[in-house]
Amino acid sequence: MSKRIIFTGGSGKAGRHAVPYLVGKGHKVRNLDLVPLDCPSVQTLITDLTDGGQTFNALSMHFSGEGLQTPGGPAKVDAVVHFAAIPSLLLKPDNQTFSVNAISTYNVIEAAVKLGIPKVIIASSETTYGVCFAEGDKDFHSFPLEEDYDIDPMDSYGLSKVVNEKTARAFAMRSGIDIYALRIANVIEPHEYERFPGFLADPPSRKRNAWSYIDARDLGQIVDLCLQADGLGFQVFNAVNDTITASEPTRDFLGKWAPNTPILRELGKFEAPLSNRKIREVLGFKEEHNWRKYVTGA
Repeated sequence: MSKRIIFTGGSGKAGRHAVPYLVGKGHKVRNLDLVPLDCPSVQTLITDLTDGGQTFNALSMHFSGEGLQTPGGPAKVDAVVHFAAIPSLLLKPDNQTFSVNAISTYNVIEAAVKLGIPKVIIASSETTYGVCFAEGDKDFHSFPLEEDYDIDPMDSYGLSKVVNEKTARAFAMRSGIDIYALRIANVIEPHEYERFPGFLADPPSRKRNAWSYIDARDLGQIVDLCLQADGLGFQVFNAVNDTITASEPTRDFLGKWAPNTPILRELGKFEAPLSNRKIREVLGFKEEHNWRKYVTGA
């Protein structure tokens, strides 16, 4: 069913693939970002989401001039997808990374709740699992990495994402709306599959990403599935593709490259260590872009 969506951060690495996917599914999308998005039919409203006033107004405006043609004010918004953030460690000073990501998420969720928008989907991160931006060589506590894992990042970026999940949970409990947090794996754009032979040749280089990834186009599908699934309250979903980035079966590979980390359940033959079992079982996710389709000789 077609929905009216406000998408924050649609001009970023993940958003520039997810937004066209949603448009292709018939949704009407308005992008909030600091730079424009080149996507037909999608207008970008330049918005600083760390400013509560700008955020509230951006979520309650017409999507475009077409809205002025009929009386009654801006049309109802069905959902907000909040991907806007400083997207990594080491791009800004640590305190700015934390404050921008935490305050912007608070502002977006608070405005959505007070405006009566019934669903918010936020971008959390694989970094909450604590290894991606860790100091030194840190082992995961256990495999597979599932949504009930004891998340323990030591960096400002991962910590901001943990705070954002707690913010989302608090507002969901208080308001009763649906808020889904996507722990997004390492985002791979179509042209980046050329890097995979290097990944396969150097297994330690992918430990920080738990030898897992999400195709940017499959991430668009996950967002759409979240838009269609109602009544789940607060949920956390790993947003990740099915398959480990390795040639060997998962259990054999982890025994060799993560020997100190216990495996707590049976794993699919090539199941990604950052498991997407929940989005497959709850949302019906079926990946379209397995890396083996794009890597010669895989």
